[in-house]
Amino acid sequence: MSNTKGEHARRATVVADDGVPIAVHEYGPADAEVTAVFLHGHCMRSQAWSLLREVLASSWRGRVRMVFYDHRGHGDSGHASSDTYTIDQLGRDLGAVIATVAPTGPLLLVGHSMGGMAALTYVRQQPEEVRSRLVGIALISTAAGGLADAGLGRLLRSPVVGAVHVAVRRAPRVAAGSKRVTCFVSGAAMRVARNRGRSVDPRIVVVAAAMAAETSVVTMAGFLASLADFDEAEATTVLAGIPAVVVCGTADLLTPVAHSESLAARLPGAQLVRIAGAGHSIIMDRTSEVAAALDGLVHRVATIGLASAG
Repeated sequence: MSNTKGEHARRATVVADDGVPIAVHEYGPADAEVTAVFLHGHCMRSQAWSLLREVLASSWRGRVRMVFYDHRGHGDSGHASSDTYTIDQLGRDLGAVIATVAPTGPLLLVGHSMGGMAALTYVRQQPEEVRSRLVGIALISTAAGGLADAGLGRLLRSPVVGAVHVAVRRAPRVAAGSKRVTCFVSGAAMRVARNRGRSVDPRIVVVAAAMAAETSVVTMAGFLASLADFDEAEATTVLAGIPAVVVCGTADLLTPVAHSESLAARLPGAQLVRIAGAGHSIIMDRTSEVAAALDGLVHRVATIGLASAG
């Protein structure tokens, strides 16, 4: 991961509850008044936050320690059996990261796409910890459920995607041949975009390249069933009274803006930030707008006060 204003990352390895090593990178003072944990999306890695991290480092000026990590099967973290590639397990992995590198003090959670879903799952799994320590949450281009009901999420119910998922679970060695699903998903995405007269969401290209270049098909396919069935609407009740911001792009084909609108409606007092014309790759393509939304959240947290948290 690149440096932020000359600052080197403090690297650590966290061991998940099933023994999988999770690669963690920390920036900012260890004694900062609040720790923000960032969770990336499917087939991405913590480097997806690099541009945003640089902007936030300048605006937060050491007030917030930033923790980034790679999900299991992604980036520098360890691989595991495909049956552990679930959002539920990602919630437990987040719990392990927090318990190891930020065991005390106020917390912020910032999740993009599948990372936002993992954050919501952690909220449901650890409600008392959330109520006592979480001072804010940012949910970016994500959803509380119903992914397969709208937009390109409908591809999660495709027979082709389902067949690849089953094949990878039964015989991971077929993964090399299963790269066809990359063409299927990205090709279908581009066809939908063209048919609607829109430019192709840049993240489609990024995801396709990531799947082909470094994210294994076992990892890619392993999470598909969990994404299709994901439903954490009840987790939002735990977040009552906790400052929240929901950020989305109006041209997001993967998690359409309706998902964010529904999510914000479940979080009384949440700020909903719609970024006109932005797609799913919003943390990379519209860095300044996302940073402004996160700055606003940190300002709200500071205004409310941190004394009661942690």
